[in-house]
Amino acid sequence: MPPSCFGCLSQYTHHHLVVFLLTFFSYVLLHASRKTFSNVKVSISAQWTPSAHNDSTPAFCPVETWEDNHLFADEKQATLFLGALDSIFLFSYAVGLYLSGIIGDRVNLRYVLCFGLCGSAIVEFLFGTLTEWLHVYNVYLYCSLWVLNGLLQSAVWPCVVAVMGNWFGKAGRGFVFGLWSACASVGNILGAFLASSVLKYGYEYAFLVTSVVQFAGGVVVFFGLLTSPKEVGLHLESETRLSPVETDTDSHRPLMSDEEEEDEQVVETYSQQCRTDQPPEEPEDEPPRAIGFFQAFCLPGVLLYSLAYACLKLVNYSFFFWLPFYLSNNYGWKEAEADRLSVWYDVGGIVGGTLQGLISDFMGKRAPVLVFSLVMAMGSLVGYSRSPNDKVINAVILAITGFFIGGPSNMISSAISADLGRQDILRGSQEALATVTGIVDGTGSIGAAVGQYLVSLIESKLGWMSVFYFFVVMTGGSVVFIAPLLVRELRDMWRERQALRHQL
Repeated sequence: MPPSCFGCLSQYTHHHLVVFLLTFFSYVLLHASRKTFSNVKVSISAQWTPSAHNDSTPAFCPVETWEDNHLFADEKQATLFLGALDSIFLFSYAVGLYLSGIIGDRVNLRYVLCFGLCGSAIVEFLFGTLTEWLHVYNVYLYCSLWVLNGLLQSAVWPCVVAVMGNWFGKAGRGFVFGLWSACASVGNILGAFLASSVLKYGYEYAFLVTSVVQFAGGVVVFFGLLTSPKEVGLHLESETRLSPVETDTDSHRPLMSDEEEEDEQVVETYSQQCRTDQPPEEPEDEPPRAIGFFQAFCLPGVLLYSLAYACLKLVNYSFFFWLPFYLSNNYGWKEAEADRLSVWYDVGGIVGGTLQGLISDFMGKRAPVLVFSLVMAMGSLVGYSRSPNDKVINAVILAITGFFIGGPSNMISSAISADLGRQDILRGSQEALATVTGIVDGTGSIGAAVGQYLVSLIESKLGWMSVFYFFVVMTGGSVVFIAPLLVRELRDMWRERQALRHQL
């Protein structure tokens, strides 16, 4: 780690640790509950199809089973509807991200975050647990609840990134955010293990466990999270370290002191400013103004990274939503075994995000690391599509694929979003972190939403091999959008080297 990172880490306090852990586990719990849906798709599909296709239902009451549980004629129709639910969720999630980013820059982040966590937990309980307990099976009800769930969950990510951006400066951000962005992958792992551990009792209990834990996490965040260093008398100084916030020194100064000459100089300076018709400088502690949506969208790099993330999140979320289903159907493995094996993709993403963020801190540039990883991801996708029916080999290739896909995805959604929302042109005057994060993640979610329906459609028409070729094309699209940013950063690196040579 470069010296600047060591210096930055040495300035962190116990408040930083608490903020890091609370925001980290907030999204861990959210993703654990989100992962539950993908982990129980086989069970849900079996529940929604007639008894002739559902070996788990009693054979002695086929008519009752058909009337009460039958939503679709066969498993293919159920699979298409599950893909449609994924798309519905991601479309509403994308719309909510655009809105929640704007709200997050204008309303207390803690309130918005807790509202999203607790509200989403309630909706997931209704969707997966209560409907099964009451034997209510209705397509329109499922769609409505999943739209609401997407809107509520969208409030979480922009808020946690904004809180982290408030506490952690640019120095060392790649490493800190790379480590912190593992929250999604850790949540996937936790969700997979929770779901597989209670799945034998019924998929409704998987939803019950994760929703209850998520609601409790929202309550803890409400009472324990500090959204800004200013709440404890600190502020970020030069984006690298913390220093005490300046207070009104007159309240602690005697009426007569040796500092009167300094006061006279201040008054004289102020008078000169007034004579030249120049307004005095604004106080440093004045809260920044929230930037407009279209202003944030036009910031340098926001559009290109958003489009790149749309292609990349399509691939990443396809693994998130469909990997256990693919492993179970393509290789014939049990659903619980497929759930446990799928966590290796997230393990690779955790290592990839942390290591690639650290390398980008060393280089001082993000785009070269992203492009290299994405090119390697295209090769790993081709390799994984040809993985044999061996769990060990599958897990190894899956972890490599997660390293090269999950790593760049974590970087764009966290560290790079924070970089874009804390650009020099915004410093000290405007607040854009939550808005920019909402734009980047919202655009990515639109791409992911389209992708989930396309995955189910391509798989039903052409098979899984064509799905993986589709992933390769989308990953190449991310490289295309990042390429102009790569050229600019390489040009900046060349100019810096030339300037250094002239100085020597």
